[in-house]
Amino acid sequence: MRARRLHDDDAGMSTVESAYAIAAIVAVLILGIVGVSTVSAQVRCVDAAREVARLIAAGDATARDTGARVAPTGATISVNDSSPEYVEVTVETTVALLPGLDIRARAVAAREPDAGQSSNDDPDAPPDR
Repeated sequence: MRARRLHDDDAGMSTVESAYAIAAIVAVLILGIVGVSTVSAQVRCVDAAREVARLIAAGDATARDTGARVAPTGATISVNDSSPEYVEVTVETTVALLPGLDIRARAVAAREPDAGQSSNDDPDAPPDR
């Protein structure tokens, strides 16, 4: 009789199992959201670094403003243009949901020659090749 009584004592187990299942589903959803947020920030940093490097290499004065629009909110853009041959740009940010994780992207672009300027000062002359 006692063995049968222990066997019948699993009332409420489905409630506990459901609670564990719901907690697991919520944890997986949160990890998915954090993962998508992190990948999105990385892609935006890469895009911003590439655009800033390309624009600075071409001599565009609005490069940093363009990079600030493309980069995630709060990102820092560092430009190393001390070399006459290339420009190096680093974009760095953090993800709010993962405070210990720094996201960084780096891009290098070769400086472009002044393709639109001719050696003679005639503005209607074709560009040098």
